[in-house]
Amino acid sequence: MKNNNYLEKINFRALVETDGNDRIQDRLNIVDVFLDTEEHVTIEQMYRLLREKGYDYDAGFVRQCMNRMADLGFAQKKQFEGQPVRYEHRHLGRHHDHLICTKCGKIVEFANDHMERLQVAIAAEHGFHMLQHKMEIYGLCAKCRAQRRPLMPLAMAKPGERVVIREMAGGKTARSRMADMGLRLDDHVEIISNSGEGRLILGHDCTRLAIGRGIAQKIMVSLAHEEGEEACQEA
Repeated sequence: MKNNNYLEKINFRALVETDGNDRIQDRLNIVDVFLDTEEHVTIEQMYRLLREKGYDYDAGFVRQCMNRMADLGFAQKKQFEGQPVRYEHRHLGRHHDHLICTKCGKIVEFANDHMERLQVAIAAEHGFHMLQHKMEIYGLCAKCRAQRRPLMPLAMAKPGERVVIREMAGGKTARSRMADMGLRLDDHVEIISNSGEGRLILGHDCTRLAIGRGIAQKIMVSLAHEEGEEACQEA
């Protein structure tokens, strides 16, 4: 890896020198620090890493260098949902995809040759010659899942999750409102939208429901784990 980083640095120097830019050594210092981390870093994180190495560059210069690295093919800019722009290494001839935890923000890289071949085959079936692609899978990492309680308020469920209604708290008014919406114990619902504020949008029996956050706090659910789940069968 160190040898590869050295070659990348030499390659970068040759390209930026043709730009006619000044501060070549400062730019190479930033490349060094970037190549030494395997994380998906923001500009702020890069700035902190540089400070830890004893470099005191302003954030604008760091951003300019990182963007130039992306232009020259040494880095890739990534914008995952709900996260700031991040930069990761771009290894020539290698492709990977990402798992992103929607709770803690953890990013995991993965590669699967079978999936890559399948995507090429699917594109060919539709008459496409695939030039580039990306896959981003959003969910909860193992650590965040382990921290979740077996039962939780519906208001805490994440978009895309399927949950089972286990308990209903609240008085007669709340129970009556839930009954009017057709929600019963052991029903499976899909979380379509939950921004953390305002109403939740649920999928239930081929219908979309809007439910207030107050009532959603009183409905206790567990993750569905596939049991009893059926696809919506439209009439």
